[in-house]
Amino acid sequence: MRMFSKACSLVVSSLPRCSSSAPAIRGQPSLIPRVSRKWLGKPLMYGIGTLLVMPLRTIHGVGRMFGAARYLCNMTSVSSSLQIELVPCLQDNYAYILHDVDTGTVGVVDPSEAVPIINALEKRNQNLTYILNTHHHYDHTGGNLELKAKYGAKVIGSEKDKDRIPGIDITLSEGDTWMFAGHQVLVMETPGHTSGHVSFYFPGSGAIFTGDTLFSLSCGKLFEGTPEQVRYLCIHMHSSLQKIVALPDVTKVYCGHEYTLSNSRFALSIEPGNEELQEYAASTADLRNKNTPTVPTTIAREKQCNPFLRTSSPEIKKRLSIPDHFDDARVLEVIRRAKDNF
Repeated sequence: MRMFSKACSLVVSSLPRCSSSAPAIRGQPSLIPRVSRKWLGKPLMYGIGTLLVMPLRTIHGVGRMFGAARYLCNMTSVSSSLQIELVPCLQDNYAYILHDVDTGTVGVVDPSEAVPIINALEKRNQNLTYILNTHHHYDHTGGNLELKAKYGAKVIGSEKDKDRIPGIDITLSEGDTWMFAGHQVLVMETPGHTSGHVSFYFPGSGAIFTGDTLFSLSCGKLFEGTPEQVRYLCIHMHSSLQKIVALPDVTKVYCGHEYTLSNSRFALSIEPGNEELQEYAASTADLRNKNTPTVPTTIAREKQCNPFLRTSSPEIKKRLSIPDHFDDARVLEVIRRAKDNF
């Protein structure tokens, strides 16, 4: 299997953790970390620590949003207990290793193949407890069975994809809350690319894993439907995108592929006057010339630059000859068709 040419080095992003009480939990296996069994005072310490650290995290987040880190998302927050490691797979896929440093719990999101994940885990002498899948496509689930056999990891995915995700153990639906070593994970159904697609949102960590629903500067292709059903699929995709971008602007978006450079070329072709897009496209080209990932992006950046989130842009409508009476879903349909033919 092909890897990235001059494979980019693994990137670790550390994110703040939520210590607020969680809603009802569905589907969580009884795998309580050993440290919690030994010392029941740990949750109390988490609560006290949160009260002390939260103001500092807030200041840190505001500084990142408006400061020099605007286009440098792969930075580490020293106050975090959740680490996210980007692992290149196949030609242009990304899998993400999640590591809770307090408990040692490790998970992986969308392992398209097993070997790069195994190599990353062995390098750090880590075990694997969970496999999270955003959808059933092989380039997001191809490593499931080998990783499950080697580590005994539990596979987690959409209830709607329970017959299509290899090795699935725990099924979740819209609005469910699952727990990853004390970190809340909210399940958002985000269909469009596939009918059973979900995104995993870590609200306390300010991170969302969007698979192939939202990319930086684009959205996923509409696969599951006939040409006559494209309008219906576009309505679903538009609804999914709006659900994601309703999250806080500082939310980091971890998508399934390194497509940003090619996406920027299309985005500039239909909105060349967008100065934020021009700046981001230049930054993207510089990062890729250095074989550096452009992921994660942020909700704020995508709202400024992603044409699929800018269906009200007069410049885009003019460039694509879109009638004023088209609603947002129909505008998205026109943009998607133009991107497919670009």
